[in-house]
Amino acid sequence: MTGLFDTYRLGDLTLSNRIVMAPLTRNRAAAGNVPTALMAEYYAQRASAGLIVAEATQVVPEGQGYQDTPGIHSAEQVAGWKRVTDAVHARGGRIFLQLWHVGRVSHVSLQPGGQAPVAPSAIRAKTKTFVNGTFTDVSEPRALRLDELPGIVAGYRKGAANAIAAGFDGVEIHGANGYLLDQFLRDGINQRTDAYGGSIENRARLMLEASQAIVEEIGTARTGIRLSPVTPANDAADSNPQPLFNHVVEQLDRLGLVYIHVIEGSTGADREYGAPFDYGALRSRFRGSWITNNGYDRAMAENAIASGRADMVAFGRPFISNPDLVERLRRDSPLAQLNRATLYGGGVEGYTDYPPLQAAAE
Repeated sequence: MTGLFDTYRLGDLTLSNRIVMAPLTRNRAAAGNVPTALMAEYYAQRASAGLIVAEATQVVPEGQGYQDTPGIHSAEQVAGWKRVTDAVHARGGRIFLQLWHVGRVSHVSLQPGGQAPVAPSAIRAKTKTFVNGTFTDVSEPRALRLDELPGIVAGYRKGAANAIAAGFDGVEIHGANGYLLDQFLRDGINQRTDAYGGSIENRARLMLEASQAIVEEIGTARTGIRLSPVTPANDAADSNPQPLFNHVVEQLDRLGLVYIHVIEGSTGADREYGAPFDYGALRSRFRGSWITNNGYDRAMAENAIASGRADMVAFGRPFISNPDLVERLRRDSPLAQLNRATLYGGGVEGYTDYPPLQAAAE
């Protein structure tokens, strides 16, 4: 029987187990949104994961939505990330970078020239962002012009190329949680009347164009994507998500992506949110690897793998306070609890100072 701790072949990579560290925003990049030596230590501590998906990282300056989040669009950022990938690879780990454009989930103080954030349509999100050390309402966005959309796609393509230059084993396209590509999918956000709005095929167009550009740039074996079909995160809403995501997955399968990473239910909350939604219908439409996520414990993860419902299982917040989560799950040991006060921003505290199991017991 296939197990959670068995090796797994992902594209051209052999992973040491089927446990994935999910991308986690921690707001610890330096000036210029450059990854730091502390970030390299943080990820290296967690290199026992079969695959690390590094935190969401903006592909262009306009893609930033939260303070002190890293980018992958400048030479300094690429150099900073190279320090991270070198540290993870030195520990025998594998690491992908999540490529991000927040779209309307941003604040004018984070935008170049204080401009309005961009979106499919000029509809303000009912959500908050993290600016100046506190959570505040997002700003009013403007609708992207049709002639700007090729530039968005080009930003993803360049971000993927930069990620490979920085030593990443691949990239994960952030198509989830109410950020830009997901915004275009949703009829509750996208009110366009051009070729990128209206029908399911039109609303999926930008995500698929970005995915195709990345595949052309770095290959199918290095390209995955994250989806969240029913989450309400960042005011994401669609009137009929099942046919929408059935279509999206069918088209991603045609592109040959190496994996799809699916958040089941409400991101970081109720797994049953949006039920009944048939995730199996998505799985059956995709021939690549399937990563499932949201609220899994060891028993649930083992069942998902053994039943074939997933090839890998992603864990998010448990990895924050348990750098050796893989070993703790293997031993079925208690998990350390995270300090929520240190989740966003700061330094070592609540970031690299969580002890591994052996040190915690001494």
